[in-house]
Amino acid sequence: MRVREMLTYLAAALPRFTSPAARLLALQCALRADAGAYVRLPGGLLRGMRLYGRGELWEELEHAGWLRCRAGRHPYVEAQLLDAAVLTQRAGRRVRARAAQWALRPAPVAPPAGWPPSVQLTALAVASCTSGEAGSTDMEVLARLCGHSPHQTEELLDRLVTTRMLTSWRYYRETDEVSWHLPSPATADRAVAQQ
Repeated sequence: MRVREMLTYLAAALPRFTSPAARLLALQCALRADAGAYVRLPGGLLRGMRLYGRGELWEELEHAGWLRCRAGRHPYVEAQLLDAAVLTQRAGRRVRARAAQWALRPAPVAPPAGWPPSVQLTALAVASCTSGEAGSTDMEVLARLCGHSPHQTEELLDRLVTTRMLTSWRYYRETDEVSWHLPSPATADRAVAQQ
């Protein structure tokens, strides 16, 4: 729930053209920031996300006026979040830290490490809207959470089906609702083992 709230916040706070990789970075920054809106991300975390050394992502968020990078001691990257809305978060730091960890491997829709940020972000948004073995939301909402157009979101949902992270999805144009189904846990374990 906390990740869904943060994705919704970022959809409003960041420009629509913000890349999926920058959105994933912004999500971790927002969830890991302290009460003064400062964040210190270790290099190991960024390497695990495949975002280490990607200065262009930090520049993208700086250009959007969302954060300001600070000189940090290697191997940490430090930044100050500039959006006052981040400071109004009600959840405590522990809750946000757990949400940040979950966002790295969003069960039950967790792509293997190294997948493109667009797929990772779509899987994260889908997982945040899933309950049990199914989920649904408005296509416009899902597209906004991912920073994509509805058409791009459809292609990414197809990719999640092709890789067996979803068994199926459907778009109801008349209501703008998109729904999906997850594989059963045993099927999902076999699919992950094959990848």
